[in-house]
Amino acid sequence: MAETIDLRVGANGRMVLPKALRKAMGLAGDTKVIATLDGEELRLTPIHHGARRAQELYRQHVKNDQSTDDFLADRRAEADAELREDDLADAVSCKGTPNR
Repeated sequence: MAETIDLRVGANGRMVLPKALRKAMGLAGDTKVIATLDGEELRLTPIHHGARRAQELYRQHVKNDQSTDDFLADRRAEADAELREDDLADAVSCKGTPNR
């Protein structure tokens, strides 16, 4: 549902968004917005909406729906395995070296 509201832009470039519009957009206090100029149209999007949209797009295209905790556990297991391999390689290389 599109709603058109007339706004006045002051000489200094500032404009005030009416309370009803701020409420509808979820703007409270000192909220940042993204301003997108599309031809002659200006679109204001609360920054948290952009982050939410990016997360939605990621979820649509991700091939692995693993949780963050599972992902981190897998990375830790891989790092531990690499350390064990390095320790084993060091132990093997030390066996071939005569003690001094």
